[in-house]
Amino acid sequence: MIVVMKLGSSDEQVAGVIKRIEAAGLKEHLSRGVERTIIGVLGRTFPELRDMLEMLPGVDEVIPVSKPYKLCSREFHPQDTTVKVGGTTIGGNEIVVIAGPCAVENEQQLLETAKAVKAAGATILRGGVFKPSTSPYHFRGLGEPGLQLLAQIKKETGLPVITEVMSPHEVELVASYADILQIGARNMQNFNLLEEVGRSGKPAMLKRGLSATVQEWLLAAEYILAQGNQQLMLCERGIRTFETYTRNTMDISVIPVIEKVSHLPIIADPSHGTGKWYLVAPMALAAAAAGADGLMIEVHPNPDLALKDGAQSLNFGNFQQFMSQLRPVAAAVGRSVASPPLEVKS
Repeated sequence: MIVVMKLGSSDEQVAGVIKRIEAAGLKEHLSRGVERTIIGVLGRTFPELRDMLEMLPGVDEVIPVSKPYKLCSREFHPQDTTVKVGGTTIGGNEIVVIAGPCAVENEQQLLETAKAVKAAGATILRGGVFKPSTSPYHFRGLGEPGLQLLAQIKKETGLPVITEVMSPHEVELVASYADILQIGARNMQNFNLLEEVGRSGKPAMLKRGLSATVQEWLLAAEYILAQGNQQLMLCERGIRTFETYTRNTMDISVIPVIEKVSHLPIIADPSHGTGKWYLVAPMALAAAAAGADGLMIEVHPNPDLALKDGAQSLNFGNFQQFMSQLRPVAAAVGRSVASPPLEVKS
């Protein structure tokens, strides 16, 4: 349930409600808006609690919440959440572009890509160093040396970095290098990993599982939020359907759905969503028009030689062309594209 305070309610009255909630053995989640203060009640409630809370000074009404997810719902948190990474804000009016190789291969590949995507307008660099692979014989990443390369390239270009973390015991290591922790689709319901990422306090991005419903996805997000980490964004990366022509089926409709039911920023990953490079730009533009807060695009200097996901990666020219298409689409829906950080001073 949520407790809606009256306009002009005092801090003392808010504290009184929180004290009563805690006395009942429950937890509270405070959300202060421009006009209203809302206090979410977390835990197993009981019918009498509603009457008890409605009688307290400053309380306007108490509303039961039917959704199983609480902390990521708009009922608990009406205002949009923004995630701040360096000088970039994700979740505002600007569309943020995250770009880079699926997998970090070597210093030259990563540096060339970082410079190219930044020049074209990307604001965050992606690069995987721990790679989940369907086959154990595929390239599975450089591990910690790859993290060191990401940190080095970040220093040279000024681009914040996002990379995937795959197990709870690696969270501390990855968090010491990366600006954003990515939880991949295969780990969406790795609850021990989710809780560890939540405890890290680092900005995080949770990808939708291969066949996950919206409710399952949001309940997974709840594990991170429940540990006190509010710097969370969601990522739609396509779901598995009967269709085999594309790698996955990109669910554009889920973007406005998430914006309706949740306050968390939503990122679209059309690279994994389609698996084909020539479909990436059209689906990315569609996602931007549908309201996505950010786009995650795989870019490689020579996709034909990429160790991972070359078929869905843009080369530098294609990425630059896409960015020139994105800006007028963003403007058409009343938004703009975020600018990359300033040049790094040597």
